[in-house]
Amino acid sequence: MTFPTKDDLIDFLYDEARMLDEGYFDDWLALWTEDGHYWMPLDYKQADPIHETSLLYEDQFMLRLRVERLNGARTFSQKPKSRCHHVLNRPFVDEMDHDAGRFVTTTQMHYVETRLDEQFLLALTARHDLVLQDGKLKIAQKRVDILNCDAAFGNIQLLP
Repeated sequence: MTFPTKDDLIDFLYDEARMLDEGYFDDWLALWTEDGHYWMPLDYKQADPIHETSLLYEDQFMLRLRVERLNGARTFSQKPKSRCHHVLNRPFVDEMDHDAGRFVTTTQMHYVETRLDEQFLLALTARHDLVLQDGKLKIAQKRVDILNCDAAFGNIQLLP
């Protein structure tokens, strides 16, 4: 992929959500840059993931640990496994800088996670900072803003 189109960027986001929904966590992890971060702010319009508390701010090491836990045969807290479902609005392509190989998207979605008889729904907005590496789109950062981020949450096992 030399110059991704808007449709290529949008397809990438739908593919990412499908990988998570279908449990292809290793494939999902391959979508990330080595220095990528997954950020879920704790506060509305939070600006700093380092000096302010976040719901999560995971680097590649932590994402790998999460995927290993989700794939693990001896992860007893995931028997039966949690499942999720993403319902995406059509993503917005906010920036396309072909010269820098940098792209920014915003997607509003509903996320449902379930395990046994428990199910919860989150309304959220995801911002993807994508880069072009070796001709492929990669996630440099994903920021997920939960609409009611200031509410008390149980454990979010998977990733919106």
